[in-house]
Amino acid sequence: MAIATHPQKPGPPAAVEITTPRVTTEQVWKQLDTASFAVISYVTPVGEARSSGVVYKTVARQLYTAVAPDSWKARHIASGKRVSVTVPVRRGGVLALVLPIPPATITFQAKAIVHAAGSVKVGSLSKELESLLPVERRDAAVIIELVPEGHFLTYGVGVSLMDMRKPELARAVVPVSS
Repeated sequence: MAIATHPQKPGPPAAVEITTPRVTTEQVWKQLDTASFAVISYVTPVGEARSSGVVYKTVARQLYTAVAPDSWKARHIASGKRVSVTVPVRRGGVLALVLPIPPATITFQAKAIVHAAGSVKVGSLSKELESLLPVERRDAAVIIELVPEGHFLTYGVGVSLMDMRKPELARAVVPVSS
């Protein structure tokens, strides 16, 4: 059992216990590939904390989202800066219709690369990403590329619904790349 001691480097925050994960890097990426909604948290140029929901697609182990050029995200996420990303993972199936089952989560730090409108053809990245935008907005979209760094912090991924009630079983710290 090791304790992370370098919070300035990509990875788990200080004092988070790194244990043998019950979930693998591949399982986390499979969940990220399946999901489509994430919350990106960032600090604006004037120092205000913000978060924004985005629809994304994964391409080659990076996440891409297309946003309007006048959106908060396009204006306030500086290219090359680090952001925090949280992806909720739906759980429970039919049971979730009856009981209040919270989603599992995958959280990680990422380098945000902001591509100016028109500099990247959306269809060249992914047909799925292209399908998220109306044809008339594709050339005007700002593309934000999110490159995960360090470790995924997961809660409830790869465990039973009953084990989600036990934090010591539900939490995992998994490297971004295997």
